[in-house]
Amino acid sequence: MVHGGKAIYGAAIGILMLEARFPRIPGDMGNARTWDFPVLYRVVRGASPDRVVRRDAEGLLGPFVDAARGLVADGVDGITTNCGFLSLFQEELAAAVPVPVLSSSLMQVGMVNRLLPKGKVAGILTISGSTLTPRHLAAAGVPEGTPIGTTEGGQEFSRVILGDELELDVEAARADNVVAAKALVRAHPQVGAIILECTNMPPYAADVRAATGVPVFSMVDFVTWFQAGLVPRRF
Repeated sequence: MVHGGKAIYGAAIGILMLEARFPRIPGDMGNARTWDFPVLYRVVRGASPDRVVRRDAEGLLGPFVDAARGLVADGVDGITTNCGFLSLFQEELAAAVPVPVLSSSLMQVGMVNRLLPKGKVAGILTISGSTLTPRHLAAAGVPEGTPIGTTEGGQEFSRVILGDELELDVEAARADNVVAAKALVRAHPQVGAIILECTNMPPYAADVRAATGVPVFSMVDFVTWFQAGLVPRRF
């Protein structure tokens, strides 16, 4: 016997998406080809990159809750988002739906710290260091004093994503991520791993790893782990 109750089957992960038009290449959380398993997307209208990253997602909690509930009603078993700055909504989203919620890549920091040798800590690479506040970090359980680097000083990546531009120079964006990561580990020798805050950064994770020599953890890795708990492999 099999049992019903859902509108859609086979997609355990539901992804709450910002409303944006910039290019999403493979490896980006918003490109469906990134995933080795089916996912369901729900765009939260009005949730622009600028509004979420630079303006604390002001006025967007209700729309995110409604979208999360819609995904659950359609049949997902877990909810995630495509912006690390949405750690601000972790508690409220988890309280609003009857399934687990993974709001931000930043939630990996504490876990990765436990993996590292004595004297080493995880550092964060973010798309917007100027607006990543103690509130975002505290909501994700990030320890005080965690080293932070940013691509804001680059030529392409932060500008295109936050400005929601229609064209992306992929190699320039890759260079921005590598340069920022190298600056992070150079300024903070205690960094033994890097957490990519931004869900548009995973396409460049291998390059960051090669350039810095430290492990790199992204939201794609985190959601893949999350999905494995929702749909355990059968041996």
